[in-house]
Amino acid sequence: MRDVGKVNPAVHNLLNAGPLKGRGAASFVSGRFEKTSTHAEDDGWGSVYAAEGGDDIHAGAGVPTRVTEERARSIISRNDSPDIPMRQSVNPYRGCEHGCVYCFARPSHAYLDLSPGLDFETRLYAKTNAAGLLRKEFMRKGYRAQPIALGINTDAYQPIERRYRVTRQLLETMAECCHPVNLITKSALILRDLDLLAPMARENLVHVYVSITTLDNRLSAKLEPRAAAPHTRLKILQTLHEAGVPVGVMVAPIIPMVTDHDLEHILETAYAHGARAAGYVLLRLPHELKEVWREWLTLHYPDRAAHVMSLIRQMRGGKDYDSAYGKRMRGEGPFADLIAMRFAKAHKRNGFDRLRPLDVSKFIAPEPPKVESPQGELFA
Repeated sequence: MRDVGKVNPAVHNLLNAGPLKGRGAASFVSGRFEKTSTHAEDDGWGSVYAAEGGDDIHAGAGVPTRVTEERARSIISRNDSPDIPMRQSVNPYRGCEHGCVYCFARPSHAYLDLSPGLDFETRLYAKTNAAGLLRKEFMRKGYRAQPIALGINTDAYQPIERRYRVTRQLLETMAECCHPVNLITKSALILRDLDLLAPMARENLVHVYVSITTLDNRLSAKLEPRAAAPHTRLKILQTLHEAGVPVGVMVAPIIPMVTDHDLEHILETAYAHGARAAGYVLLRLPHELKEVWREWLTLHYPDRAAHVMSLIRQMRGGKDYDSAYGKRMRGEGPFADLIAMRFAKAHKRNGFDRLRPLDVSKFIAPEPPKVESPQGELFA
C-alpha cells in the first residue's frame, strides 16, 4: 500500500527543486480532464524544471502572473447545498493570486484545461463585464433579493483587484440597489471600499468575514504566500468594526498537526479586535487538491506528512476527502469531535454570537436604461 504521506514523483516532477518563493503550489499538477500528462526526466544536460519559454522557475525567474480579461455569460451562481448558508454568489475573478495551497476551489481550474496547481494562482481571469451583468440580473422582473456572497471560489480582493476594480464595481451596483451582500476575504484591500461598506452597514446590508488560518507569520507565508499577514488581518477586523461594519472571523481551514493548535488563540484575538461572530471549516481535499496538498506537505513538513494525512483520513471516513453534506465541512470521528468541542467552548467563552440577518426588504431594482427614440429628433 502506498504511503499516504508521500508524493508521486511521476506527477510532481518539480519536487526535488523545492518550493517556489511567493507561490503556494510547487508544480503544474495535471487536471482531471487532461487527455495527456507529462513527466520530466533529467538527461544530464541541464534543469528539467523549466517553465514555458525556457526559464528555470526554481532559479529565480519565478512564474509570472498572467491575467485574461473575460466577458462572462452569467454572473450569479446559485446553490441549494444544505451545509452552505449562502444561496447566491458572485465571483469577480477565476483563479486567485493569493496562492493558498489549501484552497478548495483549485480544482475548478481543471474545467479550463489548466492546472489546479501553479496555473490556479498564476493564470487568472477577470470578469470585466460583471457589474453590467449583475445590473441586468437585478432588472429581471422575477428577481427576488437574497444575500449575495461576493467571492467564494476566489478572493474578491486579491491583488489584481487593485487594477481591475471588478469587485468595486459590483459593490457600487449593490449599494445603489440596496442589495445585501456577504464578503469573506484575507486582504487589506477591502478597506479601500469603506466608503461603500460603512453606509451599507448602517442599512444592515453587509457582513464581512475575515479568514484567519494561523497567527504564525512564517507558517502563513508558506500556506498563503500572497495573502495579508495575520497581524494585518486582525487590523482589518478592528478597522471594519470601528467603522460600524459587522465582522466575523472564519478559522479556515483547520489543519491537524499544522494549524489546529492555534484555534483558541485565533478566536480570542479576533474577538479582541472586533469580530463578533465566528466559524470554522476543516481542511477539504477535493479532486486534484489532494496532490497539491501532499506536495506542499512533503516539501515543508516531511517529518510529519504521514501523520497529518493519517489524521485527515481519520476525519474523512478513511479517505482523503468525503464530499457528503454534513461531513465535508466538519468531518467525523474522535479528532473532528475534539475540534468541534474546542471551538464550541472557545466560542462561548469569548462571547461570540451570530450576526443579525441582512435586510432584503430594501432592495430597489435599477431603472432600465433610457432608449431615445430616433423619431423624436424629427421634431427637435
